[in-house]
Amino acid sequence: MNRKARKVRAQNVGGQSQAAVQSRPPRKKSRPFDATFLILVLILVAFGLVMLFSASYAYAYYNEGNSFHYITRQAIFAVAGIAAMLIISKIDYHIYERFCYVIWIVAVALLVVVLFMPPINFARRWIIIGGMTFQPSEIAKFAVIVVFAHLIDRNYKQLKTFRYGVLPFMAVLSITIGLMVLEPHLSGTILIVTIGFAMMFVGGTGTKWFLIGGGLIAGALVCLLLFTDVLEHAIPRLQMWKDPFIDAKGDGWQTVQSLLAIGSGGFFGLGLGNSRQKHLYVPEPHNDFIFSILCEELGLVGALIVIILFILLVVRGFAIAMKAKDRFGSMLAMGLTFQVGLQALLNIAVVTNTLPNTGISLPFFSYGGTSLLMLLGQMGVVLSVSRFSRLEKK
Repeated sequence: MNRKARKVRAQNVGGQSQAAVQSRPPRKKSRPFDATFLILVLILVAFGLVMLFSASYAYAYYNEGNSFHYITRQAIFAVAGIAAMLIISKIDYHIYERFCYVIWIVAVALLVVVLFMPPINFARRWIIIGGMTFQPSEIAKFAVIVVFAHLIDRNYKQLKTFRYGVLPFMAVLSITIGLMVLEPHLSGTILIVTIGFAMMFVGGTGTKWFLIGGGLIAGALVCLLLFTDVLEHAIPRLQMWKDPFIDAKGDGWQTVQSLLAIGSGGFFGLGLGNSRQKHLYVPEPHNDFIFSILCEELGLVGALIVIILFILLVVRGFAIAMKAKDRFGSMLAMGLTFQVGLQALLNIAVVTNTLPNTGISLPFFSYGGTSLLMLLGQMGVVLSVSRFSRLEKK
């Protein structure tokens, strides 16, 4: 073959290669997750760690002999949780739909196991492994959200009917909350029922079924209160909610001290670290009533900042849900975001005595390593929805 022929052949091969390359579909680029949502989560975690240390160091010194006892453990779980959140954000969230019933069965099994654990404060809510404790209810909340998102996605066109819009949801919900009532875990039960009903309502279940269901639940609660002792522990809380000052040194102590802390904070607060009520007045100030210490130290301004941060997080999470191109992703992001907003709302309502004391923690702030780890993992799922579900721009 002469030099001219070889040149022509090389040009033809090169042209075919270039054409073939141009005809191949472009590689799908990995879309970034929602940076705004991530920043809001990180701000809440950082804010929560600062307030946890401020609220806990006196209590930790008095009871553990180490002012850093709680903050050290929480910081470790926060770092692990952030790492888990970033890893989970890269996993396609559709995997949870494929294994939704497996996740729920595991959660139910753990709720059964916890009933055989030794009681802590007259309740069996914690599984203890190697000195560490965690509440199966945290996994149960996630499991219910995933299963409900799957059921809404699968039966979307038939949700107005009882068979598809009520029956499967109630089967999952009744088993889950039935086990939680036996612990007893009233606050967790309230959270899961409210989250489940909210997802059903947004998903398209008929309104008449909510009216009927509400009447049945109200009747069941009345029967439990009048004819059983299952909710006997909740009666003193209802009495103290009406007027905690009638027994200010007894059952009303925690609520009274919380209100004193909030009132003494004023507009700008006493200053970070300067709370007086955390010195063995508010019981366990690093847990459910940490918001009262925040109000005392940072005042109304600090409280409003925290509330605004939670509102922004919920709004951004709902925006992610609305942008999802598939119904499962939309309902999953909505359910997980609603959980955080509802839990924050109920905690603040309890701390301010707007609602009876039900022992609901404040997300990102209250002490609890495994709870924080689970919460950050769920935020990673929301980020996954934002990464994998965003519609392509044309």
